[in-house]
Amino acid sequence: MRYSILDCARGISIISMILYHTIWDLVYLFNADLKWFHSIWAYVWQQSICISFILLSGFCWNFGRKKLKRGIIVFISGLIITGTTVIVLPSQKIIFGILTMLGSCMLLMIPLEKLLLKIHSSTGIFLSLLLFLLSINAKKGYISFFQVRIFDLPDFLYNNFLTAYFGFPNPEFHSTDYFPLIPWFFLFLTGYFIYFKVKEMDKLNCLTSKKIKVIEFLGKHSLPIYILHQPILYFCLTFIFKLI
Repeated sequence: MRYSILDCARGISIISMILYHTIWDLVYLFNADLKWFHSIWAYVWQQSICISFILLSGFCWNFGRKKLKRGIIVFISGLIITGTTVIVLPSQKIIFGILTMLGSCMLLMIPLEKLLLKIHSSTGIFLSLLLFLLSINAKKGYISFFQVRIFDLPDFLYNNFLTAYFGFPNPEFHSTDYFPLIPWFFLFLTGYFIYFKVKEMDKLNCLTSKKIKVIEFLGKHSLPIYILHQPILYFCLTFIFKLI
């Protein structure tokens, strides 16, 4: 069974992402002077796209049987993007981007599933969201709750390339699109537990009710669109700027 509402939600996120990356390319690759893109509102826009993708991925992890295959495909897709950006645009390279993180989360869920199934959905949502909020500034060296700094993390955590993968980057680490396991795995778990909450409320059937074919199509094919949209955008913008 396809849950068309989820496909549409993913499709809307894809459209928002393409629009955001179009403007990002204009600003950072074609030197467009768009000051508002450096504002808090542009940051909120960017975060809304990432958060929606991650929550949906966690929610949808419960569907389908080939979970190992899905996780490997998404993880390898992230590695392909890393390799491509390192070669083509080293100044804008993507190390441990969102696809690498999502693929890692999917693979981690396989050994953790038996343990996670023992946790009630409401408890799981609360704990996962709390851990996400507490660790959102771990990459900066501390644990916090919203704007309150609780305690600093030890320096030895921020040691090398591998620690950056987990969420503890050293000062020399740079990535244009950086999504480490901490804190984002906790947000993925939040989506995972939301699925069981919806299921307990017997509301899963509500996710099949409406269809918007074009947006639903984008949602169904979100992975190849994500991989291909930036090269296509770059080609189109280069062509347009040459004409101008």
